[in-house]
Amino acid sequence: MPRASPKAIDLGGHPGLWLVPRDAIALYVLAHGAGAGMRHAFMEELAQALAAQQVATARWEFPYMAAGKGRVDKPELAERAVREAVTAAAKRTKLPVFAGGKSFGGRMTSRAHAAEALPVRGLIFVGFPLHPAKQPAVERAAHLSKAMGPMLFLQGTRDDLADLTLLRPIVKRSGGDLHVIDGADHGFTRSGNVAELASAIRSWIDRRVAVR
Repeated sequence: MPRASPKAIDLGGHPGLWLVPRDAIALYVLAHGAGAGMRHAFMEELAQALAAQQVATARWEFPYMAAGKGRVDKPELAERAVREAVTAAAKRTKLPVFAGGKSFGGRMTSRAHAAEALPVRGLIFVGFPLHPAKQPAVERAAHLSKAMGPMLFLQGTRDDLADLTLLRPIVKRSGGDLHVIDGADHGFTRSGNVAELASAIRSWIDRRVAVR
C-alpha cells in the first residue's frame, strides 16, 4: 500500500501535519516526545500505520521544538499549546477526536485535559513517562484522577520510564485501559512494535465510536 503524504497545516498557531486516509473513522491529535519533533521517523511511521488502520492523525509541535530549543516548555506553556492545537484540530473535522501522544506529549495532553476538558472522546498515551529512568515514582500521574473520560495506555515491558507494577494500579484507578507490548522499550524500537501500536489504537477506538 503506498504511503500517503501528510499536509502541512497550522494548528492553533503551531506547526502541524494532517494525514486523513480515505474512510477515516477518527482523528488522533498526536503530540511528540521531549527529544524529537513531529517529523521524527517514529512519528511518521506511527502516523502511516494508523492511516492504514483508517485512523487520521494531526501531528503538531510544541513551541520549544518549533523554535529549535533543546529544553522543553514549562508545563503551563505546554498545556496551553495542547489546548490550542487540539481545539484547532477538532474544528477542522467532523470525525470523533482523540488526543495524546508520545511520552512527554501524552503527559502534557493529560495535564491540559485534567485542568479543563479538551474537546475529545478520550486520551491515548504512547509510552506514558511515569517517572525518570531508574527513579520509580508516581507523582507524574497525580493529575490523572482529574482527567475525565476513556484513556488508553500503550506501554512496553522494557520501558525504563514506566514501572508496570506502579502503572497498573494507576490505570485501574483511572478507569483506563492498558495494552502491554512484550519486549518493547520506551521508544518502541523493536520491529513490529509500531504495527502493534496502530492495531491496538484502532481496536480501542472501535469500541468508542460507531464505525460506518
